[in-house]
Formats: sequence, structure tokens, C-alpha cells
Amino acid sequence: MGYCNIIVKGGSKMKLEKLIELRNKKGYSQQQMAHKLGISQTHYCLLEIGQKKLYYDTAKKIAKIFKLKPDDIFYPIEK
Repeated sequence: MGYCNIIVKGGSKMKLEKLIELRNKKGYSQQQMAHKLGISQTHYCLLEIGQKKLYYDTAKKIAKIFKLKPDDIFYPIEK
């Protein structure tokens, strides 16, 4: 099972800002997102701050919640 290596940038962990932004825009708590994904709130929090690897299956589930493609969330085009 592969994971999205977007959580590692320049050898250090980074926060998944787009994910946090989308969650807040929808008004979802970390607990609500965790429930939708079938994981614990702690696990979800660790995903958001880049302390857990984000597996592609989970990335697809997250994208589906927001009616987006995984690339739209986890691989943003830099301007």
C-alpha cells in the first residue's frame, strides 16, 4: 500500500494546510473527520500535522468527503 509523500518536504514533516483549510471551511471537527474515515481523532490529528504517513486509500477517502480529487488536496500546484 503506497502513501502520499507530500507529507515529507525537504526531509522534514509539514502540515497539510489545504486539508485543514477544507475541514474548517466545511465546519467539520477533527473528531467528525476521524469518524467519517473510520479512524481515531488522535490518528486524524497526527495526519493533519504530518506525524503519520498518509496512505493513498485514506487520501482518496478524504478527497471523496470534499468531492475533490486527491491531487487537488495533497498535490497543489505552486504559483
